Amino acid sequence: MIRLPAPGNRVVVRYLLPDGQATDALGTLVSVSAAEVVVETRRGTVRIVGDTIIAAKEVPPAPPRRAG
Repeated sequence: MIRLPAPGNRVVVRYLLPDGQATDALGTLVSVSAAEVVVETRRGTVRIVGDTIIAAKEVPPAPPRRAG
């Protein structure tokens, strides 16, 4: 399994969908286990099966949202 930072950090995780295409989950790392990784994104909670992960890394905090 790919090495991930501690829960609570902002991450991007690239993983494979069932059709074989790769996609990313960008958000706060909630939990990590051998079976799955959980990321809280702007669109909701993403549960990623551990063996579908291609790459992952910590990323800087999100820029502040602009009003309007």
